Parts: sequence; structure tokens; C-alpha cells
Amino acid sequence: MATSHAADETLFSALLRPHRSLGKRGFAVLMGALIAIWIGIGIAFWRIGAWPVFGFFGLDVLAIYFAFRWNYRAARAREEVTVSRTSLDIRKVAPSGRAEAHSFNPFWARFSVRRHEEIGITRMAVEAEGRQVSIGGFLNPDDRESFASAFGRALATAKGR
Repeated sequence: MATSHAADETLFSALLRPHRSLGKRGFAVLMGALIAIWIGIGIAFWRIGAWPVFGFFGLDVLAIYFAFRWNYRAARAREEVTVSRTSLDIRKVAPSGRAEAHSFNPFWARFSVRRHEEIGITRMAVEAEGRQVSIGGFLNPDDRESFASAFGRALATAKGR
């Protein structure tokens, strides 16, 4: 018979991911439009005898494609943050898939937030036991505010405040 202890109950859990405004379908539409424009302009230049423009313009389209692919690869990063009364766990996963885990006692952990007057939150970190782990660096300002508020409440609850 398994028993559940209130001390181990998850008080807060968040999966943080970078936001990308252009989805896969939007990317396909954008690349299709760029290729159609490239072909149309390329053929026009080819007909007037400026055939090297066709190839060089194609390099621009290729550069845009690789820039987006690199951006989407960076979007694979994520951070998993979990708080219970006995544990504060942060798992950071890099775009390459390499993960690093950090565990703290929530009673000793301190949540520090650095703010800028015009921008809002510029940095968030958990500090304890001589270690400091930055979290949510890739979030937009509104998401940082929302996360900081919810995480701060959960950490205070875990400490019994």
C-alpha cells in the first residue's frame, strides 16, 4: 500500500521553452514564396544575359534557409523547474540534447531577480549552497514576469511562508 506524503507533493512545475513566432507551416510558406521570387527574378536576369545573378540570388535564399534552420535548432532548448516542500529541481536541456540537472533544498534556496526600469526582468536565478543557476534567460519579458511571480509564490509556499 503506497502512501502519499504532503511534503513530497509537487507545488509548482513549469516547462520553459523559447518562443518562435514562425511555425513549420509558416516557414514552408515563406521558403516557397522566396524560391518562387528567386526563380522569377532569376529567369528575367538569365534572359537579359546576366546569368550569374541567378546563382548569387540563389545563395541568398540558401543563407536564409540555413539561418532559420539554426534558429529552430536553438528552439529545442528547454528548462524544467519543479518545486516541492523537500526539493527544488531544475533540469536544463541544451539544443544538442545535453542535459544538466540542479537540485536544491527549497528552504535554503533564494530566488533572485534583476530588473531594468524600462525592460523589466533581465535575469532570474536560483542561489543556494554556493551555487547559482540562471533560469528563463530565453523567455520574453511578459513570460519572465509571469514565471517569476508564480515561481516566487511556490518557493514561498515550500518554505512555509
